[in-house]
Amino acid sequence: MKKAMLSFLCVCVLFAAAGLGEAADFPGKKPITIVVPYSAGGASDTTARIFAAEMEKVLGTSFIVTNITGASGAIGLEHARSRKPDGYTLAYMPVESTMLRALGFTDLSCADFKFICRVMTIPATVTVRADSEWKTFEDLLAYAKAQPEKIQTGNSGTGSIWHVAAASLEEASGAKFTHVPFEGAAPAVAALVGKNIQMVTVSPSEVKSNVDSGELKILAVLGEARSSVFPDVKTARELGVDLALQAWGGFAVPKGTPEDVVKILEDAAKTAANSEALKKLLKERGFDHAYLSGDEMDKRAAAELEHFGNLIPKLGIAN
Repeated sequence: MKKAMLSFLCVCVLFAAAGLGEAADFPGKKPITIVVPYSAGGASDTTARIFAAEMEKVLGTSFIVTNITGASGAIGLEHARSRKPDGYTLAYMPVESTMLRALGFTDLSCADFKFICRVMTIPATVTVRADSEWKTFEDLLAYAKAQPEKIQTGNSGTGSIWHVAAASLEEASGAKFTHVPFEGAAPAVAALVGKNIQMVTVSPSEVKSNVDSGELKILAVLGEARSSVFPDVKTARELGVDLALQAWGGFAVPKGTPEDVVKILEDAAKTAANSEALKKLLKERGFDHAYLSGDEMDKRAAAELEHFGNLIPKLGIAN
């Protein structure tokens, strides 16, 4: 009996030692890949590359950023989910990761990943032409209630976060718009400047140059707080509409990654996400630095997954 127990304990020790050895070796000499589910050169890609450079400094190993695009980010995230959960694959996680399942693009969601951090938030703005008849947010909503669907609002594509922003504003206020999808925010803003539509719900940075030139004006910000780009513009909540909707970006590993490996990545991510280089980039791009730990972001993402799972079917924008 004693010999059997001793043998069992030895086996347990050997397994534990093997596990500790694996964690102690991480990340070793092997490079770590960050999958970005969007095109090279965009905000998500640029953020990921600065983050990767800062993570290299902390962990002393190389990082490779690879862009795998398609289906509003679903294809890249599917690829990341399918990788071995060993810490050597990270995914750039956009807010859309909490929406893709409800939109009908994939069965994947943020629940298939373990976050290591959030780095930024990007609020939606309600923007109109400077010479618009609506001088205030209240004016706009009153018109959209009295004249349903007369206001054409542009977004960056059906099912995009900016489409959901305008649809959520309808849900929260009782207003009704006609939604006009574009292939990205830039053509939507150009259509507003050209008087082809009357409103857009896109990020502050995407309208900043036109606001600065006097062509456009922002009536409200839909984020949890005022935008650092336009700090004088009030939020929808400050203006009486209980709505806070914003994009965000963070990083995660496939679910099932060992906890000790996650801890190493999360500690490194805290340093990288709060680096001056990343803060500088976010400020230049008009994004708000908003670090959250992996555990904090897991809770936030789970709540948004449930929220969008209920909201999107009501809005009638699922595939």
